[in-house]
Order: sequence, then C-alpha cells, then structure tokens
Amino acid sequence: MQTKHYLTLADGEFLLDHAHQYAVQKQFNVSIVIVDETGTLLAMKRMDGAAPMTANLALEKAKCSAISRKSSGLFENLIKNGQMGFLTMETFSGMLEGGEPILYEGQLVGAVGVSGVKSFEDAEIALYAIQNFLAQFSS
Repeated sequence: MQTKHYLTLADGEFLLDHAHQYAVQKQFNVSIVIVDETGTLLAMKRMDGAAPMTANLALEKAKCSAISRKSSGLFENLIKNGQMGFLTMETFSGMLEGGEPILYEGQLVGAVGVSGVKSFEDAEIALYAIQNFLAQFSS
C-alpha cells in the first residue's frame, strides 16, 4: 500500500490566492481554476472584467493538464505541428496553453488552469501559483 498526496480545500485556496495576486499585479483580468488529480473542480475565481467564456476555458485547461499530467500547451503545440488527431477526441478538450500540472514528490495532486490573457501569460500565472505552493514544502 502506498501513501497518496492530495490537495485540500486550503491548498486550493492558497493556489487561487497566489494566482489572483499575480494577475492583479500584472493588471490581468482572468479566470483561475484549481482541480484535483482527477480534473474535478476544487476552487475557482473569475475576476471582474474577465469574459464569461474564460471560466469554462480555464476549467478545461486545468482538466486537460490533470488527466494528462502535462502542460496543456504541449497539446496545442502538437496540434500546431500537424497532429490533428487530437482534435477528434470528444472527451478531451482544453488543449491550449494555460493549464499546468501540480506534481509533488513525483505524484500528480492536481492542476491549475488560467484563461483571459495571452496563452503564455495564462501559463505564467499558473506556474507562479504552483511554484509558491510547492515552495512551502521545500527544506
């Protein structure tokens, strides 16, 4: 039997708060989503001024990242480079940059998805939150 790490609601709120603070600092209006390792919603925030569609996009990016254990931007790049087969998958979406997995001690514990600014900026916000979250556990 193995020990399994997982995100708590407090963890989700920590990630959400750090992503939100970074977005405010950069004057970005985005939607931010935290999901668990199964891609199930744990915490979400749509900032004032963020388009309603960004809430769904952030969730799909986070789910894509969680279930693949990869950055969602990886799939965007694969599609841009001609692997169009990914577009036929009805049960897999959110293949745009801005979803980042949260790996702790080699285990996937969840993902952060962000939508509302340029894709690389969405990813930057997610990575900032994850780095601050994981920094709590380093010695």
